[in-house]
Amino acid sequence: MSLPEVRATTVLAVRKNGSVAMGGDGQVTMGDIVVKGSARKVRTLKDGRILAGFAGAVADAFALFEKLEEKLDRYPANLTKAVVELAKDWRTDRYLRRLNALLAVADAERLFLIGGDGNVIEPDDDIIAIGSGGSYALAAARALTAHSDLDAAGVVRTALGIAGDICIYTNKDIVVLELEGS
Repeated sequence: MSLPEVRATTVLAVRKNGSVAMGGDGQVTMGDIVVKGSARKVRTLKDGRILAGFAGAVADAFALFEKLEEKLDRYPANLTKAVVELAKDWRTDRYLRRLNALLAVADAERLFLIGGDGNVIEPDDDIIAIGSGGSYALAAARALTAHSDLDAAGVVRTALGIAGDICIYTNKDIVVLELEGS
């Protein structure tokens, strides 16, 4: 007997007018059953200087967060180098390459999407979205960024709410974090 596919998550990060925010919904589903409605999928790292969120398997994401923190310790002033080194390890290490997750990572200067296939993507428009409802949140955030006066946190909160209205794997139990000083 195999377990149903676990679907969960919408995580969105936005940089707008010098501020950076990242948020995630709280829903975790297995097949067509909601098994948790208040999961926390975004967190701060490195004394609040880095925001990170995940989509995918929770244990895998936590293992990747640990590896990311190791890379951030090794390259403390260079998020780009840290995420590239994480992606290299993730793709080539026998254990890590089996991990099923995507990461969104941001500091005051940059946003990155990191995948186990070696991808490290820095978006052109300072918006990243991952997870089941990521496409909905991305579209909403792009529209809100261009056509509203909302700050980064407001865009994230509103776009995640819109995704929660559309995506059955996304709810409206939203947590939004902002970088200190942004």
